[in-house]
Amino acid sequence: MNSVNPYLKQYKKNQMETATPEQILILLYDGAIQYLNQAKIALDAQDNEQFQNNMLGCEKIIIEFMNTLKIEQGGKLAETLYRLYEYLNRTLVTAAVTREIEKIDEVLGHLMRLRETWQKAIEIANAEKDAELIDKHEAAEENNYTYGYEDDDESEDEDAYESSEDQE
Repeated sequence: MNSVNPYLKQYKKNQMETATPEQILILLYDGAIQYLNQAKIALDAQDNEQFQNNMLGCEKIIIEFMNTLKIEQGGKLAETLYRLYEYLNRTLVTAAVTREIEKIDEVLGHLMRLRETWQKAIEIANAEKDAELIDKHEAAEENNYTYGYEDDDESEDEDAYESSEDQE
């Protein structure tokens, strides 16, 4: 009997529901990579059902990648990614039939490199957003304007606080 820990299942569900699109992309790559690693273990153990289930799980993720690409908006990059995903899917289908570990390893290698590339791209984009926010904050400080309040208002509030202490 292969039961999944209900708390782990709920955690994973919550993780997906609260994740950003970028985090979901990385989670999907992690899932595809995990499916292929599990398929290799099942192949070695000659567990045909688990092998097929894991291969199918990875194929579904790759098809999802293909279906969510916006070719018109993404231009050449999206077209290239689509063709790569198409190739990976064909290679997986072949590997599922022939049970060639080399083909599984080839797809696994591509998925790991793509995951790493997307992770770096996300980190760069987040760093650029953070730098932009810092620049805006510093510009606001230079104009004596912080978080929507003038500095003069803060000193008036401090004066009012001090005079209320004096009255006590």
